[in-house]
Amino acid sequence: MSRAAAHVSPMAPPRSFIWTRRVGLSLISLFVLVPVYVMVSSSLKPLQDVSGAFRWLPSGLTLRPYFDIWQTVPLARYFGNSLIVSGAATICSVIVAIFAAYAVSRYRFRGKRVFTVTVLSTQMFPGILFLLPLFLIFVNIGNTTGIALYGSRGGLILTYLTFSLPFSIWMLIGYFDSIPRDLDEAALVDGCGPLRALFRVVVPAATPGIVAVAVYAFMTAWGEVLFASVMTNDTTRTLAVGLRGYATQNDVYWNQVMAASLVVSVPVVAGFLLLQRYLVAGLTAGAVK
Repeated sequence: MSRAAAHVSPMAPPRSFIWTRRVGLSLISLFVLVPVYVMVSSSLKPLQDVSGAFRWLPSGLTLRPYFDIWQTVPLARYFGNSLIVSGAATICSVIVAIFAAYAVSRYRFRGKRVFTVTVLSTQMFPGILFLLPLFLIFVNIGNTTGIALYGSRGGLILTYLTFSLPFSIWMLIGYFDSIPRDLDEAALVDGCGPLRALFRVVVPAATPGIVAVAVYAFMTAWGEVLFASVMTNDTTRTLAVGLRGYATQNDVYWNQVMAASLVVSVPVVAGFLLLQRYLVAGLTAGAVK
């Protein structure tokens, strides 16, 4: 056997497979990047260039749509509502999921298996099934107690908790199970109580999983449309619903729609890029367990 042949790996894929993979990845990348290009180019065009036939190469570029989006609709108010609702829903979801997942992972109690199965089974139902029940519950609570949940940010936060909590608890259970119990026992021997051991030992070790849960809860609340369109009013409307304000009865400001969509995507994309390492680690650990 020649020296050159000895260096060839017997498991090396054939060249035809390598080129097929490259072509396939190139086509997928093109399929993903073309809509992004259309969005960016349309946001930089005057309205008359967007309303007619689409041009791949714009005749003129302008930043005017990025200034007009704040005047056509109260985008700043919608932006603030989305930040408040998504941030509060994320914080509440993470806190509740940490305590619930730690209890299921570390303690034995009656109904533990039923609780775990119930939490996971809630993900099998489409969200629209909960729309009418939640609407009736919020209206009846408001009529009975005077607590205004319908049309308020608090009611929308509670609504989003029903979506993000089950998956967050389920994923953190798997991540907490992957953390050795010896860490908890060592902390208890050193004089820590259960809560102190949780926050001083387990939570730092579970940082990737907690970040993954936080990103999931935030993205779920940030881009939700169905419940936000029913559970909010003009004052508490979020970005996902407020984007419809660029479509009037007579015209649609497509360039402003594209510009506003890019602005709305910035927080989610920036957060994902900053937390990508923790997100992948957290999802992988929870899935493997």
